[in-house]
Amino acid sequence: MNRGATARFRGAMDWLPAIRTARHYRRGWLRGDVVAGIAVGALMIPAGLGYAEVSGLPPVHGLYATIIPVLVYALIGPSRMLILGPDSALAPIIAAAIIPLAVTDPGRRVELAGVLAIEVGVILVLAGVFRLGFLTTLLAKPIRIGYLNGIALVVVLGQIPTLLGFSGAGDSILQVIVADWRGLVDGSVIPQAAAIGITGVVVILVLRRWRKTIPGVLIVVVGAMAFLALSGWRSEVPVVGAMPEGLPAPAIPSTNWADWVQLVGPAAGIALIAFADTSVLSRTFAARAGHTVNSNHEVGAVGLSNVAAGVLGGFPVSASSSRTAVADAAGGRSQLSAVTGAVLVLLVLLVIPGVTDYLPSSALAAVVIVAALSLVDVRTVFELFRIDKVEGALTIVAFLGVAILGVLEGILVAIALAFVGFIYSASRPYRAELGVVPGLRGYHDVSRYPQAERIAATLILRFDAPLFFANGALFDDWVRTELKAARASGRTIGTVVIAAEPITDIDSSAIDELVELDDYLSNHGVELVFAELKDPVREQLEKYRLSVDGRPRFTPGHFAPTLGSIVDEILDDDS
Repeated sequence: MNRGATARFRGAMDWLPAIRTARHYRRGWLRGDVVAGIAVGALMIPAGLGYAEVSGLPPVHGLYATIIPVLVYALIGPSRMLILGPDSALAPIIAAAIIPLAVTDPGRRVELAGVLAIEVGVILVLAGVFRLGFLTTLLAKPIRIGYLNGIALVVVLGQIPTLLGFSGAGDSILQVIVADWRGLVDGSVIPQAAAIGITGVVVILVLRRWRKTIPGVLIVVVGAMAFLALSGWRSEVPVVGAMPEGLPAPAIPSTNWADWVQLVGPAAGIALIAFADTSVLSRTFAARAGHTVNSNHEVGAVGLSNVAAGVLGGFPVSASSSRTAVADAAGGRSQLSAVTGAVLVLLVLLVIPGVTDYLPSSALAAVVIVAALSLVDVRTVFELFRIDKVEGALTIVAFLGVAILGVLEGILVAIALAFVGFIYSASRPYRAELGVVPGLRGYHDVSRYPQAERIAATLILRFDAPLFFANGALFDDWVRTELKAARASGRTIGTVVIAAEPITDIDSSAIDELVELDDYLSNHGVELVFAELKDPVREQLEKYRLSVDGRPRFTPGHFAPTLGSIVDEILDDDS
């Protein structure tokens, strides 16, 4: 093979990791991959059916959204273990986006879900092309936990009617609670359906706690179908119903331009959450396997998988933590495990599509409720309050945003909170006066080292954040306050030295504060010096071309390469 062909082949392996996996596949992996694929396939079917119902769609479309993305990602995805599919965190958002536009028309909802999947996919692909993977950091841990706790509440409350055999819905959590309560009080509960559903929840939870290796979900689904077939309750209990055979033909889901415009906002929110979840899970399993994953390649692969789902009757998907974990625990080593699971699901559609005619809807609700409960993380909420009350409060507000306002509005609340949290943290950074600790190199916080000795005629201060519009005034006021306190204690201060290494940026608003501070210090006979200011930040200062009385405001004398050099210079001048 010549060099050009070799280069092209390597390029293909970069963008089609399945080629590399196939070239380096080991025979010893085959058994583990097949076993893992069977285990995952057993989970894919009830999960796909259940999350489709939560999304407001006919259950079979959950299987379409299971098969297609898995096969596409297996070909182009960079992670060996990640398994895509319908997700409990996305299903309520999909429902909130499409149901108001098609309240009574399931076929119309299918079209809108396809549009949503394609838009999510396009957004993710563009994010990968323009290397915007960093945007997932918008959903910081406290906000993400609060949001997912809210999603769990939405899903559980929304599935209680199905679990108990009646129908109920609402546009908000309060309306859903009222509908649930009304169904209970009015006697709408179907005892047989409730018995199957509640038993299913108990069995899955008990097996998950007692023997994680036993597939509780599979046992509940198969057991419920067998019981319904033998008990004679078929006419009493609502069921999922038989599915159509095979897969739908590829098609653009809607040619109505208004549909695409209306769903852009929800698509952006789903894309953010999908990639945030996927990137965390992908990095986790890649680290376990000892390799790395390119985040931009990852987001592009998830995007193309969503586009394929939208064209073939599916809806938006993301990485599944439960199915990926099952594949890993069962010995899966490559995407062959995911492909095996998807093939099993396809076989069910082709060979026995009528099997779900005996699947109680309440059993499916039990599967969804337990999956949603796995999103709940109360312990971390308490931990966040213990460590940082602000982060704990952000978690609660994010939770309430989803629970009270709704899942779509909750996304906006979560993103807004992320910005507010960042600005709050950066606007109130740690600040310290520094001194010399005998026997310890460097300069250290005098509040933490009471034995620290201050430098004569010098006030050394450190501000642990970039200077920008939200903290520039704080910096100015703090330096003035520290200077007044030092002089009030009897010290003579001739130089204020800013230990500037943590200052990685200065914006125009902060520049104005620096100018005012420099004028204030000059008027009080004090020189301002920046020590260890990074060259890019210093160059940024120079771009503003600040001057005073026709000369540069910040001259070379305002900067020192190290704290030690400026202290030595000050001490030499004093001697």
